[in-house]
Amino acid sequence: MGDQSMDLDYVNNFFDEYNSTEDNNEDYVKDRPVTLCEKSDVNRFGAKFLPVFYFFNFLLSLLGNGLVLCIIYKFEKLSTVTNIFLLNLVISDLLFASSLPFWAVYHSSQWIFGPVLCKLVGSLYSIGFSSSILFLTLMTFDRYLAVVHAITAAQSRRRVYAVASSGAVWLISILASIKDMVLYGMRDSKTDGLLCEETGYGQKTMLKWQLLGYYQQFGVFFLLPLMMVFYCYGRITVRIVSTRMREKCRAVKLIFVIIFTFFICWTPYNLVILLKAIRLTSEDNSCSNSLDYALYVTRNFAYLYCCISPIFYTFVGKKFQNHFLRLLARHVPCLKITILSSQSSRTTSFKSPNTDY
Repeated sequence: MGDQSMDLDYVNNFFDEYNSTEDNNEDYVKDRPVTLCEKSDVNRFGAKFLPVFYFFNFLLSLLGNGLVLCIIYKFEKLSTVTNIFLLNLVISDLLFASSLPFWAVYHSSQWIFGPVLCKLVGSLYSIGFSSSILFLTLMTFDRYLAVVHAITAAQSRRRVYAVASSGAVWLISILASIKDMVLYGMRDSKTDGLLCEETGYGQKTMLKWQLLGYYQQFGVFFLLPLMMVFYCYGRITVRIVSTRMREKCRAVKLIFVIIFTFFICWTPYNLVILLKAIRLTSEDNSCSNSLDYALYVTRNFAYLYCCISPIFYTFVGKKFQNHFLRLLARHVPCLKITILSSQSSRTTSFKSPNTDY
């Protein structure tokens, strides 16, 4: 949310630097011209479209993640590795989604929730966003172990492994979000009212923190997960094709859908992040709003993926589909739904207890 803080704070940072010099004269101002970029069109675009997207993503996340939690509670055991990871993924997505209504109101007017909630919401947003992609990557790696190394992984894939791995993800996410915990704060703008953004430091310091955030997002939370997803699902596909699995074609299609959806939702946003980082380090001081518009649009696809990922990663499997049908049958008895046991309906040449294939 603090992508425009460099532009909004530029004037204040300039005058702070100007007042701290020993030689405060007119020549100093002339020798240090300040380029102010007009962002009113971008802000109006955000005020018009972002609140709708944020509220939609929030409601979708609340409904979908609530359904996943309900199915886990009624039909599953939290002692399994897969369900522990899935529960943590749901929690991270709900943390992230809980910040969206605040940002929706903020973009439609100004920040009205006070300085404490500004820092708290900014921190929850960052932690939830980071942990969500890491848990997706962790679940991908766990599927790889369960399918490709089923025999050797059976000894290591225990509850302790799941709890320790989840704890590591939360720790990394919190450490990666320290920047937002420290920098987020409120300030009063004459043109835009009360703002909740990364602020409070000089231009050079803010530039370094912003570049760190951009490269951290692109490298740690996109490039590495993308490589892990391609490698793990590539190996899983090879393993499935080489077996006598009756539904191998369906499994390969599901893998393709997972990889394609991940790539489509995350790549545009992270490419825009990389371009913004490159532009900040370049000598080009010209004003262009194209990347700001692109960031608004592509970021919502990444947000949408975060909100629907638990639904996507659970309902691709027949087991959760059957659980959902059983849940419908309980509350809608007039629907005569015949539920077949997922254990008897799936016949494979190898047994992988916690996979979706």
